[in-house]
Amino acid sequence: MRSAVADETDRIAGKLARWADSGEVDVVLTTGGTGLTHRDVTPEATVAILEREAPGIAEALRAASGPKFPRAWLSRGRAGTRGKTLIVNLPGSTGGVTDGLAVLEPILDHAVDLITGSNTSHPASRIPHAHA
Repeated sequence: MRSAVADETDRIAGKLARWADSGEVDVVLTTGGTGLTHRDVTPEATVAILEREAPGIAEALRAASGPKFPRAWLSRGRAGTRGKTLIVNLPGSTGGVTDGLAVLEPILDHAVDLITGSNTSHPASRIPHAHA
C-alpha cells in the first residue's frame, strides 16, 4: 500500500491509525515531514497514535546517517508500535530513505516477529546478571 497525505497532523495520524488497526499491515514506513519546519508534523502525528515507542529505532536511523550527513541530526523522526504494527518515520530525501532502509534491514523481521507474537525467543545473553 502507498498513500500521499497532506502535511496535517490529524490526516497523517488518521491514516497511520487506520492502517495499523486494519490488522493487515505489519510495518508502516513514513517518508518526510520529520524536519524542523512548521509543516513537518509527522513525528507529532505518529506519537499521537502510538501505543508504545521504540526510541532505539529512531536513534539508530539518526546515528547511521549523522556522521556522513550532519543534517540528519535535525531529524525528529519517531518509531513505535500500535497493535501489531511497527511504525517508523524515515526522512524525506531519497538518500535518507536508502540509509534508513539499510538500518532497518537487519532488525525488521525480528521486530515484526516480536510484535506479532510469531517469535518471542531471544538468544541467550552473554552478559551475566543477578536474579532476585
